[in-house]
Order: sequence, then C-alpha cells, then structure tokens
Amino acid sequence: MDLQSLTTEVIALAKEVGGFIREEAQKFDADSIEYKGYNNLVSYVDKTAEEKIVARLSELLPEAGYITEEETINKKGDVYNWIVDPLDGTTNFIHGLPIFSVSIALEQNKELVLGVVYEVNLNECFYAWKDGGAFLNDKKIKVTKNTELNQTLLATGFPYYNFEKENQYLNVVREFMQQSHGIRRMGSAAVDMAYVACGRFDGYFEYNINLYDIAAGVVIVREAGGTAFNFAGEDEFFVSREVIASNGLVGEAMTEVIQRNFNA
Repeated sequence: MDLQSLTTEVIALAKEVGGFIREEAQKFDADSIEYKGYNNLVSYVDKTAEEKIVARLSELLPEAGYITEEETINKKGDVYNWIVDPLDGTTNFIHGLPIFSVSIALEQNKELVLGVVYEVNLNECFYAWKDGGAFLNDKKIKVTKNTELNQTLLATGFPYYNFEKENQYLNVVREFMQQSHGIRRMGSAAVDMAYVACGRFDGYFEYNINLYDIAAGVVIVREAGGTAFNFAGEDEFFVSREVIASNGLVGEAMTEVIQRNFNA
C-alpha cells in the first residue's frame, strides 16, 4: 500500500469536509443540538460530516472497516480500519469557539499507520504516515527539545461525565500547574495532539478519551519524534481510554506525576 498517496487523498477529503463544517458554523442553530448522553452533544453537522467521510473512504479502500464516533456505519475490517472523528470539538463548535477539527486515521493489523487532523478555523492540516515524517501544510514538523518539566507548556482535557476520578485528576492538574509554564484546555484532543507534534505544546494528557479522538494524533506525534502511550506507559488506548503525548523528553516525568496522583 502506498501510504503517502493515500494520505494525500485523505488530506483532500478532510479539507473538503472541513469546508462544509466551516460553512455550517456560520448559520448553525442551537436548536439543532442533540444529546447522546449527559453533556455529550452532537448535531446534524457531525453526522453529515461523518457520512461524507465514510462515503469517500469507502471508495479509497473498499475492504476497510470503520471505528467512528457517530456510528453512521457498522462495519469492521479484518486488516484495515478507518478511525474517524468527523468533528472533534463539537462543544466548541456549538458554542462558537474556534477550535475544532476533522480527524481521520487508518489502522492496519491493529497498528496506526496514517493520520490526518484538519483544524478548520485556521486552515491548518497536520498529517503523517508510517515512516514518512509529520507535516503541517506541507512543512515538516518536529516536537520540542525541552527536557525539563518546568520548561513546558502542557495541554489537557476535562471529562464531561464519569467524574469518579475527579479528585485524583485535579491533583494531577495541580502538580502540573506548579511544575510547568501552564496548562491549556483547547477542547479538541486531535488538535492538542497535533500541537504537541508541531511544538506548540510539549505534552498533552487526558483520561476518559476515545480512540477516534486521538488515533490520528498518535501517528502525527510519533512521526514528529514524540511519544504517545496510556497512563501505564503502554501502547493501548481503546480499553484504557487514557493518553500521554509528549516530545519524548518529558514523557517519563509526566508519567511519574500522573501515576503517583491519578492512581492514588
């Protein structure tokens, strides 16, 4: 498989769907909001965007299956699976905040091999494929070279349901607040990961996260020279629903803080 050529096709698709989302943002009516669960918002924009993505991906790789947020298709592949979040940052979108993205990844034999994250508002497309490097709008990107936690700018997200570990997580946040230049909460995990890859953040961590939120970002971060693993330091995200992405140089320090506080 020519992953580079396939990535080019996925980039064009992400930008096309991003254009649709951008247009809808100008006329979106809050009455269109639906609830999948407590504080879990969705709209016709998410669903339509996913349908557009799936239709095109089905042409590019007919044998592939899908893991998608809105579950507009129920098909799993034996070798290939597309992992799609059509609108990562739905809450931002609904409230008119300008950080949301299209995220598309490809899994081959359980290995993430391609990732595209298109941030709609700034027209920034981050992408990578296995052993091909990572890019932002055709320019190669790399993670930062910061080695000390007190030199870092970090990102995180906060759960909107399942608050069982709220206190432990706030302890993690508190320690990182004291040991870094600061913590940002952008509202799109895919963008957080992409920003680690291009050096805007040194690290990102979150729990209660879904695979479709971070799959593309994992590929991009790793190809940019960084690391991405769960809170246990393992290459498994689907069950644990946790992620630590970093420049690779502060990943161990981040993991130590998280493990000491989060599992207490």
